[in-house]
Amino acid sequence: MATRTILPFGPQHPVLPEPVHLDLVVEDEHVVEAIPQIGFVHRGLEKLVEKRDYNQFIYVAERVCGICSFGHGYGYASATEKLLGIEVPRRAEYLRGILQELSRIHSHLLWLGLLADGFGFESLFNHCWRLRETILDIFQETCGGRIILSICMVGGMSHDIDDALLRRVCEKLDELKVEYREVVNTMLHDDSVRSRLCGVGHISFEDALDLSMVGPFAKGSGIEHDMRTTGFGAYGDLEHFEPIIATEGDCYARCKVRCEEVFQSIEIIKELVAKIPHDGIGEAPLVKVKPGEGTRAHVLIEQPRGEAFYYVAGNGTKYLERFRLRTPTSQNLGGMVRALQGVDVADVPMIILTIDPCISCTER
Repeated sequence: MATRTILPFGPQHPVLPEPVHLDLVVEDEHVVEAIPQIGFVHRGLEKLVEKRDYNQFIYVAERVCGICSFGHGYGYASATEKLLGIEVPRRAEYLRGILQELSRIHSHLLWLGLLADGFGFESLFNHCWRLRETILDIFQETCGGRIILSICMVGGMSHDIDDALLRRVCEKLDELKVEYREVVNTMLHDDSVRSRLCGVGHISFEDALDLSMVGPFAKGSGIEHDMRTTGFGAYGDLEHFEPIIATEGDCYARCKVRCEEVFQSIEIIKELVAKIPHDGIGEAPLVKVKPGEGTRAHVLIEQPRGEAFYYVAGNGTKYLERFRLRTPTSQNLGGMVRALQGVDVADVPMIILTIDPCISCTER
């Protein structure tokens, strides 16, 4: 009988972009069990809602995570608007949808580069991050910031983005798409890449369903779960939207879903720009939450990594009583543990990277 050993993996590891810590129970070179250790970067951000009014707290919500920053501000603002009974102008909703899809492209390009770096494909890593700079330049031109955008506010948007600039954004995305297609062709069809991803970290449709997995992690196992299908924000005005899925359930399938989602996001942005209304961008409300009247609200939005849940509770003052966030990665930890069972130790980094964990979001 092989001897079992506990092998610590992380929080510092050359392959991992964030401090993931796992205790791997191994027999020889095979993982028998993976035990995640959570709690390295807990910052207590949710507690700050008691000391920052609902307009100020959006800047805290954005800092839960840099990669998902706009989405966290969007989710918090949407939940608070629902709590206060505020109707956001449609133009503001369209601008939010455009920026959220740009954030998805930014996140997926960053992740694709990290995945390539994980198995030593440095030239592909550089190409992905070079393309990502195009999105960051768009953020800088439209919002003023490259990572933390600070344009979304409770009630609408802090400033408008004119139609001419939005059209230039679409032109830049068309240019990016040509180069990105070459990157995707390499990523999905190169034999060395396929040898590292195909058949590795398999999760069946039934397991993905039982473990309540979300995002591309779930879509790679055939789960058609995407909050954009509910039509929140401007997504309800899209002519046609279907989640991109794959059925293989392995690392390659999860990679394929994210690669295709970038193309989908570009088309969504172009459709929203073509349809954007001109009814204003809203303004920050100067009202207080009335005690006992609609003092709780929640929303679900689709972050780049999957479904995210935002909950707020009021107490009749300008300060919220409670803010609670459930991130996609916290939903996917069970699936990550399942995917790691029975694999070779050498495949552990690849599996973790294809899950795309955001520990900054999870341990906030």
